[in-house]
Amino acid sequence: MRDRDDAGRARQARPRDALGRPLPYGAKGVEPVSEDPLPPLETIAEARRLLDEGRPFSAHEVLEARWKAAPGAERDLWQGLAQICVGLTHLARGNEVGGRRLLQRGSDRVEEYGRGSGETYGLDLTEVLRCARAS
Repeated sequence: MRDRDDAGRARQARPRDALGRPLPYGAKGVEPVSEDPLPPLETIAEARRLLDEGRPFSAHEVLEARWKAAPGAERDLWQGLAQICVGLTHLARGNEVGGRRLLQRGSDRVEEYGRGSGETYGLDLTEVLRCARAS
């Protein structure tokens, strides 16, 4: 059964390790990230910080919150970035096949978004794609 907040919304109260794997209740896990969306530039900064700390699953959660709150025209950008981070998570967990598939899906989505004229919030999408495909 999933944990719920006072309003009945699903919330993750169980501690997790740096790669997002659930730990037993009461165990010491990494600091959870907010499930509320951050503004775009804050989302990027927080996702970068988490990636630098070796926490791609948490970066994925931050990006996923932004994706779900983003205007329709930006959803491919945020979803693609989230998929890249969860792909990195799978690779770090040893799931090579799943990780590669998610990296490809996310890269394809970001590449398609980059073909348009949508806002990139200072991201160099060519560099994002290069890094994702080199992982």
